[in-house]
Amino acid sequence: MNDSSSNPEIHTFTASSALVALAQQHLSDVLRIAFEHSAAEKAVVVFDTRSELAVTLTAAYRHCLPHAHFIDFDHSTPEQVLAEFADLAAKDLVVLVQSTHFRLEAFRIRVELFKRSLKVIEHPHLGRMPGAEVAYYIDSLAYDPGYYRDVGHALKAKIDAAPHGMIDSGAGNQLIFATPFESAKLNIGDYRQMNNTGGQFPLGEVFTEAADLDLVHGRVRIFIFGDTRFRVNRPATPITLVIEKSQVIDVIDSTPEFDAMLAMIRADEGGVVWVRELGLGMNRAFSFARTVSDIGTYERMCGIHLSLGMKHGIYAKPHIKRGEGKYHIDVFAITDSVQFGDDVVYRDGQWVV
Repeated sequence: MNDSSSNPEIHTFTASSALVALAQQHLSDVLRIAFEHSAAEKAVVVFDTRSELAVTLTAAYRHCLPHAHFIDFDHSTPEQVLAEFADLAAKDLVVLVQSTHFRLEAFRIRVELFKRSLKVIEHPHLGRMPGAEVAYYIDSLAYDPGYYRDVGHALKAKIDAAPHGMIDSGAGNQLIFATPFESAKLNIGDYRQMNNTGGQFPLGEVFTEAADLDLVHGRVRIFIFGDTRFRVNRPATPITLVIEKSQVIDVIDSTPEFDAMLAMIRADEGGVVWVRELGLGMNRAFSFARTVSDIGTYERMCGIHLSLGMKHGIYAKPHIKRGEGKYHIDVFAITDSVQFGDDVVYRDGQWVV
């Protein structure tokens, strides 16, 4: 006999009508403002029913996209799903509502859909966020173009012009970027100047990295890191990273789980733990106190995150080729303030550009 309470694939999940209504409101704004989707364009929603959040979002999309074709991934063959995609034309919309992450053999779903100029909204790993986290995630879907677009572009302008930068992590801990930065990239729901429309949700991030990794040094305190299962791990005491030339050379107040993660990186990446991405999360639904379990979702948290490991495929370095490296593990900094050049752009838990 199967125990349905422990098997998400056969458990029956229900959706709160209030949360469905809120998700509908937020997703309607996303579809109208960010995606400029109209009833004249086709839409396909591929979904599963293996989590409360997936069921909630699917119900909301049924209201937002009444003319869309909905296909249950768990009750369809790969050929049936691909046939739905094949019927779409450029600028049509695909929404993926996934408790885990859909696999279609060798078909890389988002990449292949983008190649066909389709718009894509991807909601992965929803099953990692149960209980109260369902409401947090739905809050994160709110789309305020005046905030995301104005602040996002202002942050990019500051980053791209800055000769140096600094993260003040409190208690005398500062991470110094004595270098300009790579051209910042935006994930703010503004696709007007971009090749592709869409990506992984929720929205809200500007990211870059140091132009010269040798010129990054200092200390930073982290309060959350992504563990080996891609879940949020919050140690009882913040962990301090000591960094020289963008490499972690010492760790203070570590935990066994964090040590295991560092050992995994060192074992596969030449004994070195690189610090690469400088991520500026903008999503105000997530904070120091308000967290979700999925690290890829929490990455949008309003504050600073860094990546550990060699992998950061957006930017190439003379000694690190684009696409090289195995690991890109997010860690989240206690952040009193952030400076680009002499300008403070973050304080009191918010962006101030």
